[in-house]
Amino acid sequence: MNLAIFFYILLAVTITLLVIGVLIYNSLVDIKHTVSQAWSNIDVLLKQRHDELPKLVETCRQYMRYEQETLSRVMEARTRIASARETGNLPALGAAENVLRAGLGQLYAVAEAYPELRSSEKFQHLQIRITGLENGIADRREYYNEAAKNNNIRIEQFPDILIARWFGFGARSLLEFSDTDKRDPDLNTLFR
Repeated sequence: MNLAIFFYILLAVTITLLVIGVLIYNSLVDIKHTVSQAWSNIDVLLKQRHDELPKLVETCRQYMRYEQETLSRVMEARTRIASARETGNLPALGAAENVLRAGLGQLYAVAEAYPELRSSEKFQHLQIRITGLENGIADRREYYNEAAKNNNIRIEQFPDILIARWFGFGARSLLEFSDTDKRDPDLNTLFR
């Protein structure tokens, strides 16, 4: 009789541990896919901005005869972002984003010296579109970083760490920007 009770207790403990393991595994899979979806959302916006930037630069080029360095800087940053995005290199993407934001800020500041450019409907439309995409990227970056943080915490917590290691769940990098990008821009330097 005692052996039967021991067997049932052992069976109940085994089933309980198995159910807990399955629940943890499913939760980790959900978090992993949330991080992937968050990255995919950023990727879509980066692609859209990638497609819009040449239109903005070409519109500006028609009016700005002597500002080729600014236009070149924006296009070079666009290329670096595309390369980092395709390889999934988040540190390189963050650095390229810094360069692009600075270039766009300078481009918009330089555009102030060209009244006919500022009044161009196409320029205004592109500026609004790119600014909207920038805001969307910032929002999605925050969501991605939150999802990546949740993933990284879960795979380090006990008992989740056991399941995470067993099934190869890994840490995800945060999409971070430099301290200079986080500071308010010095508008005086943009309008010189």
